[in-house]
Amino acid sequence: MKTALTIAGSDCSGGAGIEADIKTMTANSVYAMSAITALTAQNTTGVRAIQESTPEFLKQQLDAIFEDIFPDAVKIGMVSSTELIKVIAGRLKIYKAKNIVVDPVMVATSGSSLMKTDAVSTLMDELLPIADVVTPNIPEAEILSGMAVSDKEDMIKAAKKIGDTYGCAVLLKGGHNIHDANDLLYANGNFKWFYGKRIDNPNTHGTGCTLSSAIAANLAKGFSLAEAVERAKDYISGALAAGLDLGRGSGPLMHGFDIKSHFTEEK
Repeated sequence: MKTALTIAGSDCSGGAGIEADIKTMTANSVYAMSAITALTAQNTTGVRAIQESTPEFLKQQLDAIFEDIFPDAVKIGMVSSTELIKVIAGRLKIYKAKNIVVDPVMVATSGSSLMKTDAVSTLMDELLPIADVVTPNIPEAEILSGMAVSDKEDMIKAAKKIGDTYGCAVLLKGGHNIHDANDLLYANGNFKWFYGKRIDNPNTHGTGCTLSSAIAANLAKGFSLAEAVERAKDYISGALAAGLDLGRGSGPLMHGFDIKSHFTEEK
């Protein structure tokens, strides 16, 4: 059985983060493992508290996994500090990890920043150059590319700039600002659009986590990047179309909470 590792934050309500990643990887027929970067107390309506792992503890988690069950793919989600990012990049280089998918959780749906300023630049310098593919939404792509993205032509320019700058493939997700479900893959100098039907479902908590985890799972199984993206798109479209509704909340993404107070309280 193929294996996949998710390195991300935990969502106690089960809809996003580590919990969503494990469910997605399992549903896509790979053995899922996790290294937790932070604990969160949250549900579909928001986050109440967050507790980061220490860099040493994260290192110990990664060593325990790679020294025993080497993952066929790695998905990286919420990592909010420079110290944790450096630990991840360092261990993945040492173990020569393969099929690395980076979901750059930087900007909330509301526009709030989810990373310390120095952590954003560290992610760009340390993680993107070792990634096989990065999966930004429009606001995140604007930060990574340094340009505004308001239409499909801008998506093409931004994806190319990110990919050429950091030497990785880019899956630029539509939705934010573009108002459709079409995603653009830029890899090896080539562009490929993945067209999707926009589904009217308010329960979108964790969709970004789910998509990147499904891509990692399919890369682990040996599919090409384009095939892995297409299978992941089909998987998440099916999940949204099913219309599962568990709670009262409107269901923002895990990306959509504001942990500014957590950062400002730190010394």
